[in-house]
Amino acid sequence: MHTHDDNKNSSIEQSIFTIGLSVEIVSIYLLCCGIADAGRTITNKNLLEIWNGTKAELTNGIHDLEKRNILQKIISDRQENNVYKLIDTKQWKKSEG
Repeated sequence: MHTHDDNKNSSIEQSIFTIGLSVEIVSIYLLCCGIADAGRTITNKNLLEIWNGTKAELTNGIHDLEKRNILQKIISDRQENNVYKLIDTKQWKKSEG
C-alpha cells in the first residue's frame, strides 16, 4: 500500500479524507488528481468525461473545492470551459469558516 509520502507520482493529499467533505466532493477531488497525474489538464470537459453524476453535481462540487482553496480556476472562457489547478494542501481552508 502506498501513501502520499511513498508515492511521489500521486497528487492525492491524504488530508482530503479528514477535513469533513462529502463523499461526492472527495470523489471530484480524486478525479482531478487522476487527470493531473495522467498529465492531462483539469477542465470541465475532462471531468465530465469521467464523472458519473450530473453536470450540476460536478459544478457544485467544483465550487465547493474552490471555496476551500483546494482547486483554483486559472482560465475561463465564460462558457463553462474552465481550466483548474490543484492547490498545495498548506493553502487549503480546512473548514468552511
